[in-house]
Amino acid sequence: MQFVKAALRNRSFMIGATLAFIFIGAALISFLWTPFDVTKLDIAHKLQKPSALHWFGTDHFGRDIFAMIMVGARTSIAVAVVAVGIGIILGVPLGLAAAARKDSLLDEIIMRTNDLVLAFPALLIAIMITAVFGPSVINAIIAIGIFNIPVFARLTRGAALSLWTRDFVLSARVAGKNQTRISIEHILPNILNLLIVQGSIQFSLGILAEAGLSYVGLGAQPPIPSWGRMLAESQTMISFAPHLAIFPGMAIVLTVLGLNLMGDGLRDLLDPRLRRSRT
Repeated sequence: MQFVKAALRNRSFMIGATLAFIFIGAALISFLWTPFDVTKLDIAHKLQKPSALHWFGTDHFGRDIFAMIMVGARTSIAVAVVAVGIGIILGVPLGLAAAARKDSLLDEIIMRTNDLVLAFPALLIAIMITAVFGPSVINAIIAIGIFNIPVFARLTRGAALSLWTRDFVLSARVAGKNQTRISIEHILPNILNLLIVQGSIQFSLGILAEAGLSYVGLGAQPPIPSWGRMLAESQTMISFAPHLAIFPGMAIVLTVLGLNLMGDGLRDLLDPRLRRSRT
């Protein structure tokens, strides 16, 4: 209850959570209902401006833009969630193992491999993957997920290293607990707040990365709607149908902004040092 009261007073968290809730809610609703079928073409009503019938207008195939944004939210959020999940599931254990065996061969291998992966942005990784397997949502998830692994590994290692010299960890070692058990029972719970905040930030970056990959044709493929591909398709028509770019662009901006604000708010709520410095 104390956390909920603090969250309600945190303006950044509330604005971000509201924006995120709107788009996540739209994605969930799209599984059950959309105002129009996004796979049905209606050439007779193409490029219509926003109206009471089509709130965001229609595209060059007569598809409803509002419905496409709803379904596109489902694609973007699913890609970001799975990609961040890959980063957490693989990156956190690697970071814990590297911190537990600081300056060992294992630590060196993990960190140098992380440096190698970070040298290649997600777009370049996606190009290499799609050159072999072809463009698809799955390959976009793999590319973004691979890029997230070293992010969480480095964060986990850095945070864990500062805890290995603490008294409660030394007491656990004296009690006979091995490094793996200490990492799981004592280190991980104390860095969980950092991982939650970083997860929300990487979630927003995952949505942005998915939009970028779809924009260049490496993400979701037709007929699956994607915010990035909607922007790409609107380029040649933006002079006489600007709504084709405005609404998917605003969807990306507001979703990423909301998740970043929510992450900033979570950092304030979960880090007592920041909470004290702002009161």
